[in-house]
Amino acid sequence: MPARRLRLNVPLDLARTLGPCVRGPGDPTMRLTRTRAWRATRTTEGPAAIAIEHRPGEVVAEAWGAGADRVLADLPALLGLDDDPSALVPAHPLVAELARRMPGLRIGRTGAVLEALVPAILEQKVTGSEAYRAFRGLVRTFGEPAPGPLGLSLPPTPARLAALPYHAFHPLGVERRRADTVRRAAARAARVEEAAALAPAVATERLTSLPGVGAWTAAEVVARALGDPDAVSVGDFHLPSLVAWALAGEPRADDARMLELLEPYRGQRGRVIRLLEASGLAAPRYGPRMAPRSIAGM
Repeated sequence: MPARRLRLNVPLDLARTLGPCVRGPGDPTMRLTRTRAWRATRTTEGPAAIAIEHRPGEVVAEAWGAGADRVLADLPALLGLDDDPSALVPAHPLVAELARRMPGLRIGRTGAVLEALVPAILEQKVTGSEAYRAFRGLVRTFGEPAPGPLGLSLPPTPARLAALPYHAFHPLGVERRRADTVRRAAARAARVEEAAALAPAVATERLTSLPGVGAWTAAEVVARALGDPDAVSVGDFHLPSLVAWALAGEPRADDARMLELLEPYRGQRGRVIRLLEASGLAAPRYGPRMAPRSIAGM
């Protein structure tokens, strides 16, 4: 099988860099540890699976499938090795401390827009556990085994998703609104994938032109697929309070307050958010968490 070795001249924290690509516990398309990652994906040259190992001073990778050469060629981008963390100029002592403590947290890009978009749609307005369960079910039911010996699964092809009736999503806990959004996006997969080559603002415009895809969903996609260090998921349930608690000691906030606090970091707001999320900080919780719901009421 094809292989590649990359010598590292920058810090790399493999788990923190690739963590956002893992869609919850038991993600059939990806596994991740502190020093190893396994990922299945569909490329323009065909399906592929890649095994990545971070060793002292280097990364080694092996790949399988028709898209093996493609994923190996794209490995530096996936790992954020062309990312520039020094572009962040801390305006708060906590941000400065987190950047110092986590120099290996890099903003990578997968280049796979639909693969980022589908799970983001499934995560709209539901709990994380519901979304992750739906994604696992979607891949296991309509995907296929990935090439190679890693035991991973490929996400469903765009054609398969577009051809599904909306009620095929119901056993996965996905109501018609999100099901139809997935199906529409898959039907326009070629145009969706073109967003990978666009500037983040232009890609966001293209994504939000799809019915059912709003600012939150588009930001989740451009952060992962395009590696945008400024992506902010406006409309997130927890994020405003995390930012306000970390940067202002305020236990609750709305999107407007979050954006106000992040304004000194414009251009690098997404990096600040990644650092805060990786720190393990959380705003105090008051009242019940968002409860899982039945699709019958959605």
